[in-house]
Amino acid sequence: MEVLNAVLPVLLYIFGIILLIVLIILGIRMIQILDKVDRIVDNVEDKVNSFNSFFEILDKTGYGISMIGDKVIGFFSTIVSKIFNKDKKNEEDLYE
Repeated sequence: MEVLNAVLPVLLYIFGIILLIVLIILGIRMIQILDKVDRIVDNVEDKVNSFNSFFEILDKTGYGISMIGDKVIGFFSTIVSKIFNKDKKNEEDLYE
């Protein structure tokens, strides 16, 4: 029993030291991996930002086409409403 009381704490200290060393090594590896990921994310961000002008041109073009379409539809709807209102006015004149 006395042997266990002397050997067990020594074994626990040894395993604790080994665990601490392994965790330190894993921490260093994780820091290196995060640095690599950070560089990759920065690279991807730079590449995506290079397309900003292209997307801005597409956005302006789409907005212009939408405005032209709205004006054309507004013009035709005005013509159609004038035609139908003209028919109603003619009918009102007939009843008076």
